Amino acid sequence: MPFFSVIIPLYNKAEYISECLKSALNQTFKDYEIVIVNDGSTDNSVSIVETFSSEKIKLFHQDNQGASKARNNGSSFAKGTYIAFLDADDIWKPKHLESLKECIDFSPNAGIYATNYHIKHSEHAILPAKLDIDISQSKPLVVEDFFKASLQNTLVWTSAAAIKKDKFIDYDMFNPIYLSSQDLDLWIRVALKEVIVFHPESTMIYDNSIEGSLGKYEDNEARFILFNSFSKFEINNTYLKKYLDIKRYGLALRTKINGESQISKKTIKTIDFKNLNFKQKMLLSTPSVLLQLLNKIRPYLIKNPLYLRLFKN
Repeated sequence: MPFFSVIIPLYNKAEYISECLKSALNQTFKDYEIVIVNDGSTDNSVSIVETFSSEKIKLFHQDNQGASKARNNGSSFAKGTYIAFLDADDIWKPKHLESLKECIDFSPNAGIYATNYHIKHSEHAILPAKLDIDISQSKPLVVEDFFKASLQNTLVWTSAAAIKKDKFIDYDMFNPIYLSSQDLDLWIRVALKEVIVFHPESTMIYDNSIEGSLGKYEDNEARFILFNSFSKFEINNTYLKKYLDIKRYGLALRTKINGESQISKKTIKTIDFKNLNFKQKMLLSTPSVLLQLLNKIRPYLIKNPLYLRLFKN
């Protein structure tokens, strides 16, 4: 039985899956399997996977049902004690699984294990995640407040996270109702009840350059429901409220850009503006036509390594 099962959902990632798999196979920690769930790809992603001869790789197929279902189904094929997630367009550094193993050894009963990471905004801008946590040490630590630590970038990024398989099942896995942010839903549910252990060493690169536009999010109504599904916990949790208000800000801005004015307006009504900074307040008051123009030129802005990311969640 392997220690880790690495679950990779695969849907039309022919351009990226080879480098992703190479990084997953190049780990210093060796006791793991790789479970790839092909989510009905229509490009040559599967053919590329089949060129790899490693016995660690196990390929399964399903009709297109989304990343949540692919990850959940992957857990049923997984033989490992712990599940480590990896998206097909992200990259692991060689010590990623080793760092996660250090986290598990440090606190075997924690709810989530995660490592630090970098964000690739463009070929010229690969920047460290901005986290409100001490990363000066090189050993695992218990996170005092997940929500406070995640006010800029989320502390737990899916491709940098691991969870015990039994615990993943106990928490009902990823909710397939949400076409996006399903990982955020799970991490919040776990963080409200469990300890989170974090490794300050950056061992993963999340490729944010692929998205290209803030408009590329599906089912914003479901995102609105998700961001308001924890309201009873927000009453007595200041940082959870602030964390979710920042997520609501991102949704309000995105839907304003997309012309989804009803969702944008009702999202804005749920935000406590004391939790937003000046830039965020200014952007929410900016006419949608100007926001759409700014969004169009964003791909050109991010080619500059010193760019300021205007539309930050």
